[in-house]
Amino acid sequence: MRAPDLIRFARDAATGSPLRTSLLVLAVAIGVAAVVVLTALGDGARRYVVNEFSSIGSNLVIVLPGRSETGGFNPANAITSTPRDLTVEDARALLRGAAIRRLAPLVIGTSEISVGGKLREVIVAGTTSQFIEVRRLSLAQGRFLSDEDWGRGSAEAVIGAKIRDELFGSEPALGKLVRIGDRRCRIIGVLAASGQGLGMNNDELVIVPVALAQAMFNSNTLFRILIEARNREAIPAAKAQAEEILKLRHDGELDVTVITQDGVLATFDRLLGVLTLGVAGIAAISMAVAGILVMNVMLVSVAQRTAEIGLLKALGATGRTIRMAFLAEATMLSLAGAVVGYVLGQAGAALIRHLYPTFPAYPPTWAVLAGLVTALASGILFGVAPARRAAALDPVQALSKR
Repeated sequence: MRAPDLIRFARDAATGSPLRTSLLVLAVAIGVAAVVVLTALGDGARRYVVNEFSSIGSNLVIVLPGRSETGGFNPANAITSTPRDLTVEDARALLRGAAIRRLAPLVIGTSEISVGGKLREVIVAGTTSQFIEVRRLSLAQGRFLSDEDWGRGSAEAVIGAKIRDELFGSEPALGKLVRIGDRRCRIIGVLAASGQGLGMNNDELVIVPVALAQAMFNSNTLFRILIEARNREAIPAAKAQAEEILKLRHDGELDVTVITQDGVLATFDRLLGVLTLGVAGIAAISMAVAGILVMNVMLVSVAQRTAEIGLLKALGATGRTIRMAFLAEATMLSLAGAVVGYVLGQAGAALIRHLYPTFPAYPPTWAVLAGLVTALASGILFGVAPARRAAALDPVQALSKR
């Protein structure tokens, strides 16, 4: 039997039982779609975290109060016990590090901003003039904080784009006096719209001098110190220098955690990479189940078409031809299921991206190819037993069942 005849035979056999064929194709499609969607979620989470950390700046070294006792960075250690607080003086001392280009102390708190009868809650960030360069932010209007003594705390503020729109609308915001908590501040700048960055929406941020923020929140401690190394090669040196300087200032005890941007990204990349492989493995189980269904359906098909197989053998068809005919049918059904599953999976990933525009839910190429190949291979593999059973039928006994 020629290849076109085998394909035609398999097609006619599949279309002859539309319900059975549809259920089998659907089973395979669900497996492939699960692989595509789940790996899109896993790899999308990895890309999202990488993008979030990349958006906060480059060549970053971050000093956190409290000591993490683990060998590497763990997301759970971002909130640490604090035996000794970080202070502005600690941050000022770090400027002595030769590998440190610039740094920005950071105080974070929530307060209310009000003007002209309008009021809303905001995140207030107390920092210095170098924060905008360390974080790679840009201004839409005005200027950033003054380059002044860190202990002065001028009554000035820079607001995010969303706050500017909500409080001032079409009116100019620069130069206006607003009340932030119990302090009156003058708006000197508006940040360009940039959206989320490491869990903080910069468009809803109010930035004030660090001394003013400490006075607002009645605290002399820092939330973080953001350090920018002179270049990528200087990151390890900047980390080592920061640890050494703070250790000397804290009576010889290293009671802070210093992490690097590359270290955080590498850790998250490994964790989420393993997660992606894990969900791909879970989804692959459904394809194994689909393969078993292919085998069962094909075995039923052999039983139903015993007389047809006997007639083919009586007309001279060899056992190899019968095997190839049933394998061609299993391959055709698996291929159809793989294609349908791929389309459904891509549609599911597109729906996730539509519902959550900031989440890059794109399935990795390797996962898509692995899903398609596995679906096709499982269909062929589980189709071997029914094909062999059909080929082994005795033509006389098969014809007697007509």
